[in-house]
Amino acid sequence: MNYYIGADLGTSGLKLLLVDTEGRILNSVTKSYDVYYPNPGWSEQNPDDWWNAFVSGIGELLSKFDAKCVRGISVAGQMHGLVILDENDKVIRPAILWNDGRTYKETEYLNAVVGKQKLSDCTANIAFAGFTAPKILWLKNNERENFDKISKIMLPKDYIAYRLTGVYSIDYSDASGMLLLDVKNKCWSREMLEICDVKEEQLPKLYESFDCTGEVLPEIAKLLCFSDGVKVAAGAGDNAGAAIGTATVGEGKCNISLGTSGTIFISSEKFGVDKFNALHSFCHSDGGYHLMGCILSAASCNKWFYEEILKTNDYNGEQASITNENLGKNHIYFLPYLMGERSPINDTDARGLFIGMRPDTTRKDMIQAVLEGVAFAFRDNLEIAKSLGINVTVSTICGGGAKSKLWQKIIANILNIELEIPAVEEGPGLGAAMLAMVACGEYKSVSECTEKLVVKKEKIKPVAEIVKRYEESYQKYKKIYPRVKELYKELI
Repeated sequence: MNYYIGADLGTSGLKLLLVDTEGRILNSVTKSYDVYYPNPGWSEQNPDDWWNAFVSGIGELLSKFDAKCVRGISVAGQMHGLVILDENDKVIRPAILWNDGRTYKETEYLNAVVGKQKLSDCTANIAFAGFTAPKILWLKNNERENFDKISKIMLPKDYIAYRLTGVYSIDYSDASGMLLLDVKNKCWSREMLEICDVKEEQLPKLYESFDCTGEVLPEIAKLLCFSDGVKVAAGAGDNAGAAIGTATVGEGKCNISLGTSGTIFISSEKFGVDKFNALHSFCHSDGGYHLMGCILSAASCNKWFYEEILKTNDYNGEQASITNENLGKNHIYFLPYLMGERSPINDTDARGLFIGMRPDTTRKDMIQAVLEGVAFAFRDNLEIAKSLGINVTVSTICGGGAKSKLWQKIIANILNIELEIPAVEEGPGLGAAMLAMVACGEYKSVSECTEKLVVKKEKIKPVAEIVKRYEESYQKYKKIYPRVKELYKELI
């Protein structure tokens, strides 16, 4: 019996999966760690917390299994985070995370001074505050002492891979979100490295997600009770990993991820760019490419409203009274920009907003508005895809928020697409385990692996009457942000 371990290095915690060659989940363990907010809009984590969670989590994961049967490991993880090591391979400072908004000046410099067209020509993308390159420039401008110590630059999941193998590696899907990669040609952009004052030797070696980058070091194998020769695959950015776990590979497939952040992910065998750069153009973990829209606050909006405002954890109970009759008839709207927003508006100043409240507005109305606001944000991104001639009619959906039947229904009707629910919904962790299987030769390709292992259990179809009501609501919703955009600069 061969076992494979897939890790999902998330923002709130690390999830580890033990998977057999048939894709069955034998065990799972989740380990949490802290996020630090040293200033408003900042977001940091300690990379050693990730590693400690990984080591302790592996022990729990394999407590009732033979660790000697583990053949491969891969990590999918939160993208864009800046991890820097000194010449002794020690972490210099806490990692600056994907949802950190401190780099607005550097982002503006890249987009306005270097120029969006040049950025797009070099990397197929423009600068967003969450991307890695603006973080590097921020470090240079604000923490010069730390910047001068940099020997290696890597992303969060690659720090785990480095601790496992001693190899500095990164896959193309995750590297695409750094704004340092020539996405079309799959190599580091020399022009961008010069702009950001980065040397190529400071960056990891590039791999396909399903490539084996090395084997677990002997001392780490002993620590984890592994046999010698356990292979480590390059892994993937979290959304590209989730796409593998939902069989969103090849040409024209779509996946919606409803996690802390939200993404709409459209796979392609060919390189393509949205001429307005409202969607990200990235490499995919299947060896191809994808377009992706990212909203910074998705399920986190729901968590915030329930737990911080309503002071309850009864998600299902609160949603129980919202029926089909209510959908598309809400009189209030919610802009889900709690952490600013990335796609398609690229506005770090934007913030959450309720509008339309009346004396008869109820708790239920506000709950529904939060769910709808996130779905409308997905619709904003889908509209960009439509403008490129991409006609999405079916999508898989995954992530913690996707466990809500009501939210599934709202998204299907606001986007007017059919949603497919995977039988096993383990997102990036399962995708990572599948990449490890390919790296170890269990399957010849990612597509063969997904064809054999991914099964859909349910379909959610839009209802014409509800779609019509939501179409009218969306036409009102999309007018709100342009009207309040200038106010955000005065309020923040």
